[in-house]
Amino acid sequence: MTLTLDDLAPTDRSVAARTAAHSDRSGWSPGTPPDAVVRPGSIAEVQAVLRWATAERVTVVPRGAGTGLTGGASATAGQVVLDLSGLDAIESIDPVTGTAVVQPGVIVADLDRAAAAHGLRYAPDPGSVAIASIGGTIATNAGGLRCARHGGTREAVLGLDVVLADGELLRTGTAGPRSVTGYDLTSLFVGSEGTLGIVVRATVRLQPLPVSTATVAALFPDVATAAAAALTIPAADTLELLDGATLAAVDPVLATDGAAFLLIQLEGPSALAEAAALAYRIRPTAVRVDITDDPARSERLIATRRGALPAVQRLGRVLIEDVSVPRTALAETLAGIAAISDSTGVPVFTFAHAGAGVIHPLVLTDDGAVTPRVQETVDAIVALALRLGGTLSGEHGIGVLKRRWLADELDPVARTTLHRIKDALDPAGVLNPGKAI
Repeated sequence: MTLTLDDLAPTDRSVAARTAAHSDRSGWSPGTPPDAVVRPGSIAEVQAVLRWATAERVTVVPRGAGTGLTGGASATAGQVVLDLSGLDAIESIDPVTGTAVVQPGVIVADLDRAAAAHGLRYAPDPGSVAIASIGGTIATNAGGLRCARHGGTREAVLGLDVVLADGELLRTGTAGPRSVTGYDLTSLFVGSEGTLGIVVRATVRLQPLPVSTATVAALFPDVATAAAAALTIPAADTLELLDGATLAAVDPVLATDGAAFLLIQLEGPSALAEAAALAYRIRPTAVRVDITDDPARSERLIATRRGALPAVQRLGRVLIEDVSVPRTALAETLAGIAAISDSTGVPVFTFAHAGAGVIHPLVLTDDGAVTPRVQETVDAIVALALRLGGTLSGEHGIGVLKRRWLADELDPVARTTLHRIKDALDPAGVLNPGKAI
């Protein structure tokens, strides 16, 4: 008896389901919708689907919450979408070891709230924290507002359960604090965008909630001055920068007082004193500096930063880039982006995880279309970041939309090595083809 896909896991072939699953938050469309959406309810069902896919040579596109920004979860005719959102259990939280075991469909903010009940938190804090899934953030190695001190998702993942292309279940890493046994397979899968295996369970590191947090909000006369000030702040837990155009989109009233916004958070028992010292340091070049350790006021200031993307998106469709550069090149990169925008006439709204050098230029399209001048703007921004020693993606991944620039960053030997790894783990090429590498 030959098993069909419908025998292996719940399968939806409705037009609505296939249309909803054909793209991600990037808005990029690969063409016609996929053939089916499969919604496994267990690890065993994921294994069965991948065994079937490899045997039948059917390509599989893994999908979490669909919040990706590079087309990494896009699917088209002839492909099957593996929707992992139903694997959404927080299996355990251990306050003693400071770890949690979670399934890939868990929403990041839900894990953070569950950890808080034990006096803990999950450090990765992407802008889409309220809607992004753990599996998706692992797939792209997402960062976020706290990445300046705490790193991205890779630093928080201790171990993974991964279903390989042939259906085998691989367990990587350890729940212990450190292991150097064998190759670091956990890090290999974090950021692999579903091209090497399907993450079905993750053991992640949790941190104690800070005893105190202080927030500094500063306005500057221009983005260059704000970037220079950011460079003098090496140890902040959060260090975010908005340029004038972005600030005006988020809060027009606040933008009347300054042309750049710097948001800084410090944590720990001496947070307020450290914030006061920091404010004293940057005040000479700032238009205004405010300090608070009031949680409600801090949340309102954080909301200014979190509101950047939706505020700009209300102006029209944007291409959301995420180049990254050395912190010492932050000011030069921001100035270069502004010059590129002036040259092409395409509006660019920029905000940054300034503590980590990750920059998000939002390039406004021409009434939704990626016209030649829009593409020229994006190409120039990527080239600028690479010229200054940076990378074409700091946390969104490569997906489909950034593959055109891979050869500009990776040398031929590096690309060949990546393809050899892919071929070794997925010889039939069924896992998310055409993405990441």
